Amino acid sequence: MDVRDKVFLVTGGGNGIGRELVWALLAKGARVAAVDLNAEGLAQTASRALSVDRLSTHEVNVTDADAVAALPEAVLAAHGQVDGLVNVAGIIQRFVRFGDLTNADIAKVMNVNFYGVVHMVQAFLPLLVERPAASLVNVSSMGGFVPVPGQTIYGASKAAVKLLTEGLRAELHGSRVKVTVVFPGAVGTNITANSGVSIPGQEPSPEGEATAAKTTSPADAAATILRGIERGSYRVFIGNDARGLDLLTRIAPERAVDLLAQQMAHLLKDR
Repeated sequence: MDVRDKVFLVTGGGNGIGRELVWALLAKGARVAAVDLNAEGLAQTASRALSVDRLSTHEVNVTDADAVAALPEAVLAAHGQVDGLVNVAGIIQRFVRFGDLTNADIAKVMNVNFYGVVHMVQAFLPLLVERPAASLVNVSSMGGFVPVPGQTIYGASKAAVKLLTEGLRAELHGSRVKVTVVFPGAVGTNITANSGVSIPGQEPSPEGEATAAKTTSPADAAATILRGIERGSYRVFIGNDARGLDLLTRIAPERAVDLLAQQMAHLLKDR
């Protein structure tokens, strides 16, 4: 897809990968509706954006189904159409074992990471299928296909996003909507602060120290996603860590789980 003059909606547009993707799309001549729960973050995104006349910002909690259902009207009023939806918004859980999580902990992660995506797709898919060409992109995680100690529910939520996206790809086969699932490895974002958790050792992502030396910048991650949109790619991997572990999980799945468990065991030490 040529993104120039197309309209994209990006969740998580107030920080990290989402913010960088908003800027990258604008730089390519697209119009963008940036969505985030954090009004201050959205203001910062807008303050440094090129071609701010092609950007609208929308303070919406993606876990609020009613608020999301009202969002298409606001985006259409601002831009007149929607050609692409990119679900970037996500949070991690506290770094504890499954048994130490409360039901509230579990619900919070699932509501943001999975049901937030569901709500957005429900709201915008009817608009996408009407376009001559459209793009639907959901960001999963390397943690969605190989488990990270202390992130079992986070991984489950991202695995759910993976299967949801693959199901949508199958259902939309032959349509004008290209469906893409994205698997980031370690990316240097503020996801810990945005999630309200702390990580032992202050690793930059839930994938942690095992790949910290190869951490991808948010700008590079956004550029990779943008290339996937332009190519209509089915699967997009961000970082050699994500690519390598994807290959290992398919060749030797038990070895992949054991390897990450050994390398990341310190995350649960004394917890």
